[in-house]
Amino acid sequence: MSADGEASTFTVRRVQAMLGLSRHIVAGLIEAGFVTPTRGRRNEWRFTFQDLALLRTAHALQAQSIPPRRILRSLARLKSTLPAELPLTGLRITAIGADIAVRDRSGQWRSDTGQMLLDFDVAPVAGSVAILERAPSPQAEAADAQSLFERALALEDSDPAAAEAAYLQALAAAPELEDAYLNLGAMWAAAGRHAELLRLSDAALAHCAGSALLHYNRGVALDHLERFEEAAASYERSLALDPSLADAHFNLAQLHQQAGDLRGALRHFNAYRRLQR
Repeated sequence: MSADGEASTFTVRRVQAMLGLSRHIVAGLIEAGFVTPTRGRRNEWRFTFQDLALLRTAHALQAQSIPPRRILRSLARLKSTLPAELPLTGLRITAIGADIAVRDRSGQWRSDTGQMLLDFDVAPVAGSVAILERAPSPQAEAADAQSLFERALALEDSDPAAAEAAYLQALAAAPELEDAYLNLGAMWAAAGRHAELLRLSDAALAHCAGSALLHYNRGVALDHLERFEEAAASYERSLALDPSLADAHFNLAQLHQQAGDLRGALRHFNAYRRLQR
């Protein structure tokens, strides 16, 4: 709760960052009547936790070609089951068969019917909302994971949110799929989602410990989070696995220079230049 006792609200920019949706998509979902945010003092949109869950659900259902009328009916019932604030225990919103279900640690509730291929978690992370997509079945075959990966790759430019969901579903089906970690990590790095990139990299390295690029990605996340010593260690590990990673040398050079180690900085700058040639 906020200091005045009202539920916490979020700006459209914060919503975009947390859910990975463009302003155009958010505006379209509002125009379609899927969510009705309030207006702030400067007439800006203000979203509640309920709005976040409804926005993400509506966008996912649109991607499954569910008719708008059915989405509206589903969201109306879903909204009645959602708390005003994100519960500390986390909340899971899932499609089970032909129903939307809502579950926390105390139990699970069905909210509506309709053919939906949606499975995602909403959990508290550093005071914001994180959406963790999951595959419809943990027993999915490797071939299914590969098809999900290829679908995600094709969607990256046109629908980043759907691409993200497909990458996460592919990883749920095949946790050793290194390319999915790398592509999703690149998307999150470009969006400035470095805390999420760090968690993704840690999860990836549990399955792909020998990947130089995954260690490099972890270094990038730590670098942006200003955990510089840990970032340097990750860059060093990536170079131990693949000495030809020019960008790792460049980033290490900058870290050494920032720390006042000019000799170390020069060594890595020289290595970077040699590899560039």
